[in-house]
Amino acid sequence: QVQLVESGGGLVQAGDSLRLSCAASGRTFSSYAMGWFRQAPGKDRKFVAAINRRGDGTYYADSVKGRFTISRDNAKNTVYLQMNSLKPEDTAVYYCAARSLISSSTASKISGYTYWGQGTQVTVSS
Repeated sequence: QVQLVESGGGLVQAGDSLRLSCAASGRTFSSYAMGWFRQAPGKDRKFVAAINRRGDGTYYADSVKGRFTISRDNAKNTVYLQMNSLKPEDTAVYYCAARSLISSSTASKISGYTYWGQGTQVTVSS
């Protein structure tokens, strides 16, 4: 069992930066690949970024490539999402999630993630 708690969301202006954190409980954090998803009002939850267990493999949605960076610190049981050059269309609730295995073909698939956090709101004003 893994419990995930996101933090770091807030209200920012277009062009600003934010760093989201997701803290995981338990001693098996390094056994899980981690992902970030987001859900805008009235829309489906969508993949943002993911990282493998060791932290040496990352995957990104085209919409955030070059602006967002996912990283993890297995010693701190935490995964991060650094978001730069934020746009109003980045406004959403951001969720972190955990899965056991990951590859380039599976990273974006919601169904493969077993554990989910409660989400943190990110609002970008124009």
